[in-house]
Amino acid sequence: MNEIPMTGERPVSNAPDIQALNEKIKQESAFVDLLNLEMEKVIIGQRAMVSKLLLALLSNGHILLEGVPGLAKTLAITGLSKCIDVDFSRIQFTPDLLPADLIGTMIYNQKKEEFNVRKGPIFSNFILADEINRAPAKVQSALLEAMQERQVTLGTETHMLPEPFLVLATQNPIEQEGTYPLPEAQVDRFMMKVVIDYPKKDEEKRIIRSNISSTPYPTPNKVVTPAQILQARKTVREVYMDEKIEQYIVDIVFATRNPEQYGLEKLKDLISYGGSPRASISMAMAAKAYAFTQHRGFVIPEDIRAVAPDILRHRIGLSYEAEAENVSSQDIINELLNSIEVP
Repeated sequence: MNEIPMTGERPVSNAPDIQALNEKIKQESAFVDLLNLEMEKVIIGQRAMVSKLLLALLSNGHILLEGVPGLAKTLAITGLSKCIDVDFSRIQFTPDLLPADLIGTMIYNQKKEEFNVRKGPIFSNFILADEINRAPAKVQSALLEAMQERQVTLGTETHMLPEPFLVLATQNPIEQEGTYPLPEAQVDRFMMKVVIDYPKKDEEKRIIRSNISSTPYPTPNKVVTPAQILQARKTVREVYMDEKIEQYIVDIVFATRNPEQYGLEKLKDLISYGGSPRASISMAMAAKAYAFTQHRGFVIPEDIRAVAPDILRHRIGLSYEAEAENVSSQDIINELLNSIEVP
Protein backbone atom coordinates (compact mmCIF):
# COMPACT_ATOMS: atom_id res chain seq x y z
CA MET A 1 0.00 0.00 0.00
CA ASN A 2 1.30 3.44 -0.88
CA GLU A 3 2.37 5.72 1.93
CA ILE A 4 -0.15 8.49 2.48
CA PRO A 5 1.09 11.84 3.79
CA MET A 6 -1.17 13.10 6.56
CA THR A 7 -2.28 16.71 6.39
CA GLY A 8 -5.06 17.88 8.65
CA GLU A 9 -8.04 15.55 8.81
CA ARG A 10 -7.82 13.81 5.42
CA PRO A 11 -5.01 11.95 3.68
CA VAL A 12 -3.66 13.42 0.47
CA SER A 13 -3.77 10.51 -1.94
CA ASN A 14 -5.34 9.35 -5.15
CA ALA A 15 -4.57 5.73 -4.34
CA PRO A 16 -7.50 3.63 -5.56
CA ASP A 17 -7.00 1.05 -2.82
CA ILE A 18 -7.71 3.65 -0.14
CA GLN A 19 -10.81 4.83 -1.99
CA ALA A 20 -12.03 1.26 -2.35
CA LEU A 21 -11.32 0.62 1.33
CA ASN A 22 -13.28 3.72 2.29
CA GLU A 23 -16.29 2.53 0.30
CA LYS A 24 -16.05 -0.95 1.78
CA ILE A 25 -15.92 0.38 5.33
CA LYS A 26 -18.80 2.80 4.76
CA GLN A 27 -20.93 -0.14 3.72
CA GLU A 28 -19.81 -2.56 6.44
CA SER A 29 -19.98 0.05 9.23
CA ALA A 30 -23.56 1.09 8.42
CA PHE A 31 -24.83 -1.01 11.34
CA VAL A 32 -22.96 1.24 13.82
CA ASP A 33 -25.52 4.06 13.43
CA LEU A 34 -28.43 1.60 13.77
CA LEU A 35 -26.81 0.12 16.87
CA ASN A 36 -26.40 3.55 18.47
CA LEU A 37 -30.03 4.43 17.73
CA GLU A 38 -31.27 1.23 19.36
CA MET A 39 -29.03 1.75 22.40
CA GLU A 40 -30.38 5.28 22.84
CA LYS A 41 -33.81 3.76 23.38
CA VAL A 42 -32.70 2.20 26.66
CA ILE A 43 -29.64 4.22 27.69
CA ILE A 44 -30.16 7.92 28.35
CA GLY A 45 -26.83 9.73 28.27
CA GLN A 46 -23.67 7.66 28.80
CA ARG A 47 -22.95 7.78 25.06
CA ALA A 48 -19.23 7.55 25.80
CA MET A 49 -19.70 4.27 27.67
CA VAL A 50 -21.77 2.79 24.83
CA SER A 51 -19.20 3.86 22.21
CA LYS A 52 -16.34 2.36 24.28
CA LEU A 53 -18.25 -0.91 24.54
CA LEU A 54 -18.53 -0.99 20.77
CA LEU A 55 -14.83 -0.18 20.34
CA ALA A 56 -13.87 -3.06 22.62
CA LEU A 57 -16.24 -5.41 20.81
CA LEU A 58 -14.82 -4.49 17.39
CA SER A 59 -11.23 -4.72 18.68
CA ASN A 60 -11.75 -8.09 20.40
CA GLY A 61 -10.80 -6.51 23.72
CA HIS A 62 -12.34 -6.16 27.19
CA ILE A 63 -13.31 -3.22 29.39
CA LEU A 64 -12.75 -2.41 33.04
CA LEU A 65 -15.46 0.06 34.05
CA GLU A 66 -15.16 2.24 37.11
CA GLY A 67 -18.19 4.10 38.40
CA VAL A 68 -20.58 4.34 41.32
CA PRO A 69 -23.66 2.06 41.35
CA GLY A 70 -26.72 2.99 39.33
CA LEU A 71 -25.05 4.36 36.19
CA ALA A 72 -26.65 1.84 33.77
CA LYS A 73 -23.64 -0.46 33.45
CA THR A 74 -25.80 -3.61 33.49
CA LEU A 75 -28.41 -2.00 31.25
CA ALA A 76 -25.75 -1.07 28.70
CA ILE A 77 -24.30 -4.55 28.31
CA THR A 78 -27.72 -6.26 28.31
CA GLY A 79 -29.01 -3.77 25.73
CA LEU A 80 -25.99 -4.39 23.52
CA SER A 81 -26.48 -8.17 23.76
CA LYS A 82 -30.11 -7.78 22.62
CA CYS A 83 -29.07 -5.59 19.68
CA ILE A 84 -26.74 -8.36 18.52
CA ASP A 85 -28.86 -11.30 19.76
CA VAL A 86 -26.13 -13.05 21.73
CA ASP A 87 -26.01 -14.78 25.12
CA PHE A 88 -25.42 -12.65 28.21
CA SER A 89 -24.36 -13.61 31.75
CA ARG A 90 -24.13 -11.42 34.82
CA ILE A 91 -21.78 -12.65 37.54
CA GLN A 92 -21.83 -10.94 40.93
CA PHE A 93 -18.34 -11.26 42.40
CA THR A 94 -18.28 -11.91 46.15
CA PRO A 95 -15.53 -12.96 48.61
CA ASP A 96 -16.90 -16.53 48.80
CA LEU A 97 -17.02 -17.04 45.01
CA LEU A 98 -15.07 -20.04 43.70
CA PRO A 99 -13.48 -20.52 40.26
CA ALA A 100 -15.94 -23.38 39.62
CA ASP A 101 -18.83 -20.92 40.07
CA LEU A 102 -17.41 -19.02 37.14
CA ILE A 103 -15.98 -21.51 34.66
CA GLY A 104 -17.87 -24.67 35.66
CA THR A 105 -16.75 -28.04 36.98
CA MET A 106 -16.79 -31.81 36.44
CA ILE A 107 -19.84 -33.67 37.84
CA TYR A 108 -19.69 -37.43 38.50
CA ASN A 109 -22.49 -39.40 36.84
CA GLN A 110 -23.13 -42.51 38.95
CA LYS A 111 -25.23 -44.27 36.31
CA LYS A 112 -22.61 -43.96 33.58
CA GLU A 113 -19.72 -44.02 36.06
CA GLU A 114 -18.04 -41.09 34.37
CA PHE A 115 -17.48 -37.38 34.83
CA ASN A 116 -19.59 -34.93 32.83
CA VAL A 117 -18.80 -31.30 32.18
CA ARG A 118 -21.09 -28.69 33.69
CA LYS A 119 -20.21 -25.38 32.07
CA GLY A 120 -20.33 -22.18 34.09
CA PRO A 121 -21.72 -18.74 33.19
CA ILE A 122 -18.41 -17.79 31.51
CA PHE A 123 -19.67 -19.67 28.45
CA SER A 124 -21.65 -16.71 27.13
CA ASN A 125 -20.90 -14.07 24.53
CA PHE A 126 -21.14 -11.07 26.86
CA ILE A 127 -20.06 -11.28 30.50
CA LEU A 128 -20.75 -8.65 33.15
CA ALA A 129 -18.29 -9.27 35.98
CA ASP A 130 -19.87 -7.04 38.61
CA GLU A 131 -17.51 -5.67 41.27
CA ILE A 132 -14.63 -7.88 40.16
CA ASN A 133 -12.41 -6.63 42.98
CA ARG A 134 -14.67 -8.24 45.61
CA ALA A 135 -13.50 -11.75 44.68
CA PRO A 136 -10.14 -13.28 45.68
CA ALA A 137 -7.24 -13.51 43.25
CA LYS A 138 -7.91 -17.15 42.31
CA VAL A 139 -11.35 -16.25 40.90
CA GLN A 140 -10.03 -13.15 39.17
CA SER A 141 -7.29 -15.16 37.49
CA ALA A 142 -9.85 -17.73 36.27
CA LEU A 143 -11.76 -14.96 34.51
CA LEU A 144 -8.67 -13.25 33.17
CA GLU A 145 -7.30 -16.51 31.77
CA ALA A 146 -10.53 -16.97 29.85
CA MET A 147 -10.25 -13.39 28.60
CA GLN A 148 -6.70 -13.85 27.35
CA GLU A 149 -6.84 -17.37 25.91
CA ARG A 150 -10.54 -17.43 24.93
CA GLN A 151 -10.72 -20.95 26.33
CA VAL A 152 -11.39 -22.81 29.58
CA THR A 153 -9.86 -26.09 30.73
CA LEU A 154 -12.12 -28.42 32.74
CA GLY A 155 -10.50 -31.66 33.79
CA THR A 156 -8.46 -32.88 30.82
CA GLU A 157 -10.57 -31.12 28.17
CA THR A 158 -10.18 -27.64 26.77
CA HIS A 159 -13.36 -25.84 25.77
CA MET A 160 -13.34 -22.83 23.45
CA LEU A 161 -15.44 -19.84 24.45
CA PRO A 162 -18.09 -18.54 22.04
CA GLU A 163 -17.40 -15.69 19.65
CA PRO A 164 -17.86 -12.80 19.86
CA PHE A 165 -16.70 -12.70 23.49
CA LEU A 166 -16.68 -9.52 25.57
CA VAL A 167 -16.06 -9.01 29.29
CA LEU A 168 -17.23 -5.86 31.02
CA ALA A 169 -15.78 -5.88 34.54
CA THR A 170 -16.87 -3.21 37.00
CA GLN A 171 -15.37 -1.95 40.21
CA ASN A 172 -16.73 0.53 42.71
CA PRO A 173 -14.30 3.43 43.36
CA ILE A 174 -15.90 4.28 46.70
CA GLU A 175 -15.91 1.17 48.87
CA GLN A 176 -12.49 -0.39 49.36
CA GLU A 177 -13.16 -2.48 52.49
CA GLY A 178 -13.30 -6.20 51.83
CA THR A 179 -11.92 -5.88 48.31
CA TYR A 180 -9.03 -7.54 46.52
CA PRO A 181 -7.47 -4.97 44.18
CA LEU A 182 -6.50 -6.31 40.77
CA PRO A 183 -2.72 -6.71 40.37
CA GLU A 184 -1.14 -4.57 37.66
CA ALA A 185 -0.36 -7.59 35.47
CA GLN A 186 -4.03 -8.58 35.47
CA VAL A 187 -5.33 -5.06 34.94
CA ASP A 188 -3.04 -4.79 31.91
CA ARG A 189 -5.10 -7.48 30.18
CA PHE A 190 -8.04 -5.13 29.97
CA MET A 191 -7.91 -3.20 26.74
CA MET A 192 -9.56 -0.13 28.24
CA LYS A 193 -10.41 1.31 31.62
CA VAL A 194 -13.39 3.62 31.32
CA VAL A 195 -14.40 5.97 34.11
CA ILE A 196 -18.04 7.05 33.95
CA ASP A 197 -19.66 9.93 35.79
CA TYR A 198 -23.16 10.94 36.80
CA PRO A 199 -25.62 12.01 34.07
CA LYS A 200 -26.40 15.66 33.40
CA LYS A 201 -29.49 17.33 34.88
CA ASP A 202 -31.62 17.14 31.73
CA GLU A 203 -30.57 13.53 31.22
CA GLU A 204 -31.53 12.61 34.77
CA LYS A 205 -34.98 14.16 34.23
CA ARG A 206 -35.47 11.95 31.20
CA ILE A 207 -34.27 8.92 33.20
CA ILE A 208 -36.90 9.63 35.88
CA ARG A 209 -39.68 10.03 33.31
CA SER A 210 -38.83 6.84 31.46
CA ASN A 211 -38.72 4.79 34.68
CA ILE A 212 -41.97 6.04 36.24
CA SER A 213 -43.95 6.14 33.00
CA SER A 214 -47.02 3.92 32.61
CA THR A 215 -45.77 2.75 29.21
CA PRO A 216 -43.51 -0.34 29.14
CA TYR A 217 -39.77 0.31 29.26
CA PRO A 218 -38.43 0.15 25.69
CA THR A 219 -36.37 -2.81 24.56
CA PRO A 220 -33.83 -2.63 21.73
CA ASN A 221 -34.35 -4.56 18.51
CA LYS A 222 -31.82 -6.87 16.91
CA VAL A 223 -30.04 -4.82 14.25
CA VAL A 224 -26.84 -6.81 13.68
CA THR A 225 -25.87 -10.48 13.75
CA PRO A 226 -22.87 -12.05 15.50
CA ALA A 227 -21.54 -13.00 12.05
CA GLN A 228 -21.56 -9.31 11.05
CA ILE A 229 -19.60 -8.41 14.20
CA LEU A 230 -16.98 -11.08 13.43
CA GLN A 231 -16.73 -9.83 9.85
CA ALA A 232 -16.44 -6.23 11.10
CA ARG A 233 -13.50 -7.30 13.31
CA LYS A 234 -11.68 -8.53 10.22
CA THR A 235 -12.47 -5.30 8.36
CA VAL A 236 -11.26 -3.17 11.29
CA ARG A 237 -7.81 -4.74 10.86
CA GLU A 238 -7.82 -3.56 7.23
CA VAL A 239 -8.17 0.10 8.24
CA TYR A 240 -5.06 1.89 6.98
CA MET A 241 -2.58 3.25 9.52
CA ASP A 242 0.26 5.39 8.24
CA GLU A 243 3.77 4.85 9.61
CA LYS A 244 3.68 8.37 11.07
CA ILE A 245 0.61 7.39 13.11
CA GLU A 246 2.42 4.26 14.31
CA GLN A 247 5.34 6.45 15.39
CA TYR A 248 2.90 8.75 17.20
CA ILE A 249 1.56 5.77 19.19
CA VAL A 250 5.09 4.61 20.05
CA ASP A 251 6.09 8.11 21.17
CA ILE A 252 3.06 8.38 23.47
CA VAL A 253 3.68 4.99 25.09
CA PHE A 254 7.46 5.51 25.39
CA ALA A 255 6.82 8.90 27.00
CA THR A 256 5.01 7.09 29.82
CA ARG A 257 8.18 5.06 30.43
CA ASN A 258 10.87 7.71 29.85
CA PRO A 259 9.20 11.14 29.98
CA GLU A 260 12.56 12.93 30.26
CA GLN A 261 13.40 11.88 26.68
CA TYR A 262 10.44 13.93 25.47
CA GLY A 263 11.17 17.07 27.44
CA LEU A 264 8.83 16.10 30.28
CA GLU A 265 11.32 15.89 33.14
CA LYS A 266 8.66 17.07 35.60
CA LEU A 267 6.75 13.80 35.05
CA LYS A 268 9.72 11.52 35.75
CA ASP A 269 9.24 11.47 39.52
CA LEU A 270 5.45 11.17 39.19
CA ILE A 271 5.43 7.92 37.18
CA SER A 272 6.58 4.67 38.77
CA TYR A 273 6.03 2.59 35.61
CA GLY A 274 4.64 3.20 32.13
CA GLY A 275 2.58 1.40 29.52
CA SER A 276 3.50 -2.09 28.34
CA PRO A 277 3.61 -3.24 24.69
CA ARG A 278 -0.05 -4.19 25.19
CA ALA A 279 -0.73 -0.44 25.46
CA SER A 280 0.73 0.15 21.99
CA ILE A 281 -1.17 -2.77 20.47
CA SER A 282 -4.43 -1.77 22.16
CA MET A 283 -4.08 1.87 21.12
CA ALA A 284 -3.53 0.90 17.49
CA MET A 285 -6.49 -1.52 17.45
CA ALA A 286 -8.80 0.89 19.27
CA ALA A 287 -7.85 3.71 16.88
CA LYS A 288 -8.66 1.50 13.90
CA ALA A 289 -12.00 0.56 15.48
CA TYR A 290 -12.70 4.24 16.18
CA ALA A 291 -12.04 5.10 12.53
CA PHE A 292 -14.36 2.25 11.53
CA THR A 293 -17.18 3.64 13.70
CA GLN A 294 -16.63 7.01 11.99
CA HIS A 295 -17.07 5.22 8.62
CA ARG A 296 -13.49 5.98 7.64
CA GLY A 297 -10.87 3.70 6.10
CA PHE A 298 -7.79 5.36 7.60
CA VAL A 299 -6.57 6.47 11.02
CA ILE A 300 -5.92 10.14 11.81
CA PRO A 301 -4.16 11.60 14.89
CA GLU A 302 -7.51 12.62 16.40
CA ASP A 303 -8.44 8.93 16.58
CA ILE A 304 -5.35 8.27 18.71
CA ARG A 305 -6.15 11.18 21.01
CA ALA A 306 -9.74 9.95 21.37
CA VAL A 307 -8.77 6.46 22.60
CA ALA A 308 -5.45 7.16 24.39
CA PRO A 309 -6.89 8.11 27.83
CA ASP A 310 -8.89 4.88 28.17
CA ILE A 311 -5.95 2.78 26.94
CA LEU A 312 -3.38 4.37 29.28
CA ARG A 313 -5.43 5.21 32.37
CA HIS A 314 -4.81 1.85 34.09
CA ARG A 315 -1.32 1.33 32.65
CA ILE A 316 0.44 4.29 34.26
CA GLY A 317 1.67 3.68 37.78
CA LEU A 318 1.63 6.71 40.05
CA SER A 319 4.52 7.29 42.44
CA TYR A 320 4.21 8.41 46.05
CA GLU A 321 5.13 11.92 44.91
CA ALA A 322 2.17 11.96 42.49
CA GLU A 323 -0.22 10.82 45.21
CA ALA A 324 1.17 13.39 47.61
CA GLU A 325 0.71 16.15 45.02
CA ASN A 326 -2.77 14.83 44.15
CA VAL A 327 -1.77 14.17 40.53
CA SER A 328 -3.95 11.64 38.72
CA SER A 329 -3.11 9.41 35.75
CA GLN A 330 -5.52 11.52 33.71
CA ASP A 331 -3.44 14.62 34.48
CA ILE A 332 -0.33 12.85 33.24
CA ILE A 333 -2.08 11.63 30.07
CA ASN A 334 -3.30 15.16 29.31
CA GLU A 335 0.23 16.47 29.73
CA LEU A 336 1.60 13.80 27.39
CA LEU A 337 -0.98 14.40 24.66
CA ASN A 338 -0.47 18.16 24.86
CA SER A 339 3.33 17.88 24.66
CA ILE A 340 4.08 15.15 22.13
CA GLU A 341 4.24 16.38 18.56
CA VAL A 342 1.22 15.41 16.45
CA PRO A 343 2.09 14.09 12.94
